[in-house]
Amino acid sequence: MKKEDREIFLKQIFWEVVGSAFIAGGIYNFAVQAGFPMTGFSGISIILYQLFGVPVGFSTILLNIPVAILCYRLLGRHFFFSSLRCMLISSLMIDYVAPLLPVYSGDRLLAALCTGVFAGLGYAVIYMQNSSTGGSDFIIMAVKNLKPYWSVGKISFVTDVIIILLGGFLLRDVDGIIYGMIVSFLLAIVVDKLMYGINSGKMTLVVTEHGKEICDVIDSCCGRGSTILQGQGGYRCDNKQVVMCVCNNKEMYLLQHAVKEADPASFMIILESNEVHGEGFRTIRIGEGETQAKNSAV
Repeated sequence: MKKEDREIFLKQIFWEVVGSAFIAGGIYNFAVQAGFPMTGFSGISIILYQLFGVPVGFSTILLNIPVAILCYRLLGRHFFFSSLRCMLISSLMIDYVAPLLPVYSGDRLLAALCTGVFAGLGYAVIYMQNSSTGGSDFIIMAVKNLKPYWSVGKISFVTDVIIILLGGFLLRDVDGIIYGMIVSFLLAIVVDKLMYGINSGKMTLVVTEHGKEICDVIDSCCGRGSTILQGQGGYRCDNKQVVMCVCNNKEMYLLQHAVKEADPASFMIILESNEVHGEGFRTIRIGEGETQAKNSAV
């Protein structure tokens, strides 16, 4: 294995361990003790734990096997084996690491909120490595592969509703259904915000008569590229230059002050950008099959 490949591999394992730790804490230290239905295959595992005492991690592995086989062809070899590795890591975390930590036994609403946040952070970190914890994640990523314009959080929320209702019915806990819905909804929000928020930024349009000087200022203060668009004033019909630049929040703060200092007469518009793709911004591939990954790399 090359040095670069080894570094990428170790980095992926590190983030899988971190994500699995968050998931384990959310499930074992908050959800299990609170006794409300959990989402995904973890929810089914908790149902089996509550009814029959089957270890959560062990039952998660058993449930994963048939779904993994069905989704192997669609999601590809790399995603499949990464998910198997992450599935084992998360299961070990749930069964052996999480029990070493204190278990929350307080208010169920607080437990639901903590479960949603912790599990959402964990799943988002793992998804961002183009991996998963298996189980219902395979189904979520398969749907994402077929419908790439759907967000992972929304797909997750829809697939979790059935499990939550099933768990609440079997345990005869209406409050548990409500708390489970809260967990699922919060988890979906955290996943989407973290995954898609990493590609967010701010875009500025600077109307000026000194386009090249503004571009040089932008490059020197935050190292971002810019584009000069030709414009025309609507009142005097005089020629203007519109400098367009996209950067993060911190860089936009520096850019704003630098541009105003360089050209006090300039007119600046700052807009929110939900996603930015290109040089200088991280590209996240989620739930892509091998064919899609090759095509996107071309």
